[in-house]
Amino acid sequence: MTTTGASALGARLDRLPLGPFHRRLVLALAGMILFEWVETYSFAFVAPVLRSQWGLSLPGVAAIVGISQLGAFTGGIAGGYLADRIGRRRTMLAFVTVYCSATALCIAVQNPLQLMVARFAAHLGAQGMAVVAIVVLTEFVPAAARGRLQTYKVAVGSLGIPIAAWAGYFLVPHWTWGWRLVFGLGLFGVVFAWLIRRWVPESPRWLASRGRTEQAEAVVREIERQCGVTSPETEVRIDGTGVGRGTGVGQGVDVGHGTETEHSTDTGHSTDAGHSTDTGHGAEVTARTVPRARIRHLLAGADRRTFLIVSTMWVTGLLAYSAYNTWTPTLLSENGLVLDDTLFLSAVLATAAPVGALFAVPVIDRWDRRTAQLVLGLLTAVTLVLFGLVRSQAAIVVLGCVASLLFQMAVPFLQVYSAEVFPTRIRALGSGTANALSRIFNFAAPTLVAALFAGLGYTAVFVFLAALSLVGGCVAVAFGPRTTGMSLEDATTPAHQSVTEKEKSSS
Repeated sequence: MTTTGASALGARLDRLPLGPFHRRLVLALAGMILFEWVETYSFAFVAPVLRSQWGLSLPGVAAIVGISQLGAFTGGIAGGYLADRIGRRRTMLAFVTVYCSATALCIAVQNPLQLMVARFAAHLGAQGMAVVAIVVLTEFVPAAARGRLQTYKVAVGSLGIPIAAWAGYFLVPHWTWGWRLVFGLGLFGVVFAWLIRRWVPESPRWLASRGRTEQAEAVVREIERQCGVTSPETEVRIDGTGVGRGTGVGQGVDVGHGTETEHSTDTGHSTDAGHSTDTGHGAEVTARTVPRARIRHLLAGADRRTFLIVSTMWVTGLLAYSAYNTWTPTLLSENGLVLDDTLFLSAVLATAAPVGALFAVPVIDRWDRRTAQLVLGLLTAVTLVLFGLVRSQAAIVVLGCVASLLFQMAVPFLQVYSAEVFPTRIRALGSGTANALSRIFNFAAPTLVAALFAGLGYTAVFVFLAALSLVGGCVAVAFGPRTTGMSLEDATTPAHQSVTEKEKSSS
């Protein structure tokens, strides 16, 4: 299929006003992310009591956190690969199933080894689902609102952090099994998994990239119908030409119920020559399909630079954010605060996270994504250094809230940017692998944080996190392309990348 066909479908999606389809899409994805974050961050608030009940040492806590990050690393790469290989929707549903099953296992564990296994599986499923959700929302939402709706998803999803924190505060100290209830909150994600199955169709951009143009056309027409827009009387064929239509909307593809899989089974079996046959609607694909997305594609050609930029942003940004959220309760406890005070302060800090995401709403589609990352990183670094120096409870609360606000305000910028800069054929693999690399670095980070705390003290940990917070924005401004307000097709063209480089060279 030529770029013309995919660009035409993308342009129609970008021109749409926000409507019921977009609201349902954000609700389903954000709700699932909410309970994924409940599960992901719950360990931070049960770790102090598990240290008491199971006699866990700090290295033991670090091992559980590390193995969880290894699961997230595996899920990020697998989710990205499968999303580009077999489709966004099918991959997301598969990983949701893994996540919900593993969450149930976390409730029943009896020792640290069992908890490691359960947390590995839970993070694998959660991360696989999360990286695909970023791509799905990016590919459906109009360019002018892409950052804003991604921010709403992050804001709703980040409610999972204070939910986990306050559940830890109210449940963990009062019952010996209270920590199991905190883990069990993640099971409510089943409700939103059902909504994803019902409301989220396959991405028309992905379908078009695989040569399944009629199915992509049908999905776009149904979205246009739900947004109150009249579909054009021509559809884009594989060769990019317009062919008159005399049929109705949808052609058997029901966006609301996701039944496109009845007609669009893509086994992904292609010959070495790159041909495949699409059975959807009985149409045979005559164009050469896009080659399978592989890791080596991220390390060669024009995409290598993009991958290195995004990977650096994810690794440094998420390492700082995750370490701050995961280690703050334990470090405060080790620094002399009793369990109740530690959990209360942690819950207060976590409550600031959703507010931070909302602060990004009015600016994310106006500010350059790269400059915003740099400014937010600088403010976060200053706040973390001060947080590590103060000792009074009031100062810890104020500075901790500010740090949580800034971290969470930066998340939607990073998420949407990492999906915008890759072409459709490797978008999920590129952004998912970059995200996953941050998780594998987190595998070693708990040991590093524990060593810093033991060797250099409490303040040194936060100085280290402050330095990490600055790196991503510096790299984005120095080397990253501009994407704000641009169509996905235009933002990923080699011509645009070249223009960006010339602008930087002349400045």
